[in-house]
Amino acid sequence: MNAQPRATRRSPGRTAGRLALRLFLIIQTIVVVYPLLWNVLASFKTNAEVMESPWRLPSGLEWRNYVHAFTQAHIGDYMLNSVIVVLISMAVLLTAAVPSAYVLGRMRFRGRGFFTNFYIAGIFVGGVYIIVPLFILMNDLQMLDNRFWLSAVYATNSLPFSIFLLTGFMKSIPHDFEEAAMIDGCGYFGTLVRIIVPMARPGIITLIVFGFFDFWNEYVMAMTFITSEEKKTIPVGLANLMQIQQYATDWGALFAGLSIVLLPTIVIYALLQRKLTAGMMLGGVKG
Repeated sequence: MNAQPRATRRSPGRTAGRLALRLFLIIQTIVVVYPLLWNVLASFKTNAEVMESPWRLPSGLEWRNYVHAFTQAHIGDYMLNSVIVVLISMAVLLTAAVPSAYVLGRMRFRGRGFFTNFYIAGIFVGGVYIIVPLFILMNDLQMLDNRFWLSAVYATNSLPFSIFLLTGFMKSIPHDFEEAAMIDGCGYFGTLVRIIVPMARPGIITLIVFGFFDFWNEYVMAMTFITSEEKKTIPVGLANLMQIQQYATDWGALFAGLSIVLLPTIVIYALLQRKLTAGMMLGGVKG
């Protein structure tokens, strides 16, 4: 007769610790979620409600705020510019980062350690710190006020961290698959496209999510390198909109614009958060 397993009793200190941790997480969730929820609710209020009763629920749904955000504040144009910049930046970044990480992570050659350390050192050089010489260089080369060159700057600025992230995933892939592909007649490029990229998909998805957040929310370089109103991205457009709406007293349109901008980031994270978490854990364990 099998002995019944004894019930494990939790010590009072462990129980108190778990309760304190849960309380901390609840408070942190409220601190993060409440401003977002308040912003969405304010986007459905009239200007009078925003000024007189900012903490109350809206008396009705003012959909005109969203219409004004698109028609008068031109949020749609800013979003389109940001989408174009993000797509170009992501294409340039993946084209440069994936082959570089493949070479640094899986090939043996003289100088590999130097190049690896060189890219790692680049992580600590923020784009803001070199924005003045970068502006002078782009001005001399007539690259200012161009969405493609802004995207190229974004991708270059994110390249060191992206290579550092992907190199860990490249190293975790067994060499047997690569050797089998070589025996079947695949060259280095064919092996990268057909074998390595599918197996490094978690790392690439993680890179895409991080890159999207960085490119979508970047403000300083977009404000510095883009001068035409019709080419401004979302962060710059929102900053200009906030200054304008302060004097126009159209607070509903301002909060509606903020809600529209938040929507893509929330959707992207909601759809990819499991793959993002799994990719980060996989890279941390096998990198």
